[in-house]
Amino acid sequence: MESQTPKELDLHLIVDNYATHKHQKVKNWLKRNKRVHLHFIPTSSSWLNLVERFFGLLTEKQLRRGVHQSVQELEAAIYQYIEVNNDNSKPFVWTKSAEEILQKVGRARQILTNQQAV
Repeated sequence: MESQTPKELDLHLIVDNYATHKHQKVKNWLKRNKRVHLHFIPTSSSWLNLVERFFGLLTEKQLRRGVHQSVQELEAAIYQYIEVNNDNSKPFVWTKSAEEILQKVGRARQILTNQQAV
């Protein structure tokens, strides 16, 4: 498996909606690096928190203190974690009800509406 990104391929990054990703310095950098494309996750996409949590566990339990001499070693460590995790998997469990999540989204939407009116 080829582990380096060839220069002719575009690089697509999925990022959250924090303002730092939309800062003018970032925009200027992206103009100079045409092969890099940012894709912003939708606001109120709480299901992505579970995906983010998985990557947090991967980092915490497998990668943080590891020493990887190559991309191949890093990939092997990631695949090893996935294999061990899948052998002993436990589902992520929502701690909020759909109603609680929708209420929070409604409050956030109201705040944004109020800010735009100012």
